[in-house]
Amino acid sequence: MSVAIQTSQNVLLEYEPASVGDRILATLLDYVVFLGWLTVTLGIPAALSIRPGNFYVGLIVILPIFIYDLVCEWLLNGRSVGKIALGIRVVMLDGSQPGLGAYLLRWLLRIVDTRLFGGLVAVIAIAANGKGQRVGDIAAGTTVVKLKPAVSLSDVVYQPLRTDYYVQFPDVRLLSDRDIAIVREALRRGDATVQDRTAEKIKEVTGIRSDLHSRAFLETIVSDYQFLTTQ
Repeated sequence: MSVAIQTSQNVLLEYEPASVGDRILATLLDYVVFLGWLTVTLGIPAALSIRPGNFYVGLIVILPIFIYDLVCEWLLNGRSVGKIALGIRVVMLDGSQPGLGAYLLRWLLRIVDTRLFGGLVAVIAIAANGKGQRVGDIAAGTTVVKLKPAVSLSDVVYQPLRTDYYVQFPDVRLLSDRDIAIVREALRRGDATVQDRTAEKIKEVTGIRSDLHSRAFLETIVSDYQFLTTQ
């Protein structure tokens, strides 16, 4: 199961939706943050023998916890502290950046998803939806995906080319380093379907025509791009 996110160059990049376990653990870590906040905001007045008033409790203690999810996702690019720790974040299904409206809708429906029935609604929705969406995600057009792991040295180091290398597709100049990284990832995965889709998108973006098999075509694209950008 994967979620296809379209890049600015119209190349599809597939992300794996965060599992129910990932999202539950991220939520538990956020609860640890809440506990820490409660300990600090209530512990300091207690240590000073001060009895907090209703205004202090409501504005300083409760309100930050109440709006925590909304503010974190809005300011931290779809992530909370728990999501950062688990390497997951909120994205739009159409590949665009979620706006405040999407985050707000997810936050409002969190009451249905996680506050009622102990989160059972969210678990059922995520398991049944197929795109890792709880009710709030479905309404907002978002999902939560696992971020790609950091690129390793073997992923970015170019293979040496012959000095008399011949460029087959000069139009690879239309591609960016990010596009080539996506092509390399498709090759690394070895999934024929992903390679076919990636090759089709590369041809669509660049206008290149080729009868090469998808893998051979993508390997040539990488080599041509390497040659042209390192000369």
